[in-house]
Amino acid sequence: MARRLPILLVLAQSVAAVPALGADDLGRWHAGPYSFSDEMGGFTIREISGTGSAEDPVVLIQEMVSASPVTLVVRAEKPVRARDFSGNFAHGFIHMQIVALNNSGLPWLEFEFELQEIVGEPSTFGDGLSFDQRRTETSNISSDRYAEYSRDFEPYDRLIFRNGYTDPLQTATFRIFITDFTPRWEFFLVQDPTVPFS
Repeated sequence: MARRLPILLVLAQSVAAVPALGADDLGRWHAGPYSFSDEMGGFTIREISGTGSAEDPVVLIQEMVSASPVTLVVRAEKPVRARDFSGNFAHGFIHMQIVALNNSGLPWLEFEFELQEIVGEPSTFGDGLSFDQRRTETSNISSDRYAEYSRDFEPYDRLIFRNGYTDPLQTATFRIFITDFTPRWEFFLVQDPTVPFS
């Protein structure tokens, strides 16, 4: 536990090229036209930067204190207008780099992300929310710890990273691209590390 703060400090210095902002009074971390919140528990956002474009992705540094699924709440903080990249609107396209510190005490064998428009309900193919579902091959999805990934579009919008591991007190970096062709003002990103069964 004592090693956690130096690791996070090194991460913050090495990952964020732009000055990062802290959380607002509601506990929301702002990046581009969106905010990101750890309000549902199980993990803690430590830092955020970027605008969400391909050239300047949202870089979210988080600490996972549980091996159970956790949910990131994403909200539009500007008016919603699909594909308007002027900077005045939430447009439904977010390039993200999630840096997750494993402080759960267990190794992660796989790591799963799932998008949901309503908490606890699968996001279907037709709702427009996905991990870049319009492209079968994409360079917008990768990880430094996992060599492979698969995407499921029905009945879930799910992304599973495999063929790797993240030991306790190590970090895993995931690059993802969230697309929402019918942008909503709020959606959810469930994160679920797979741990060994005893």
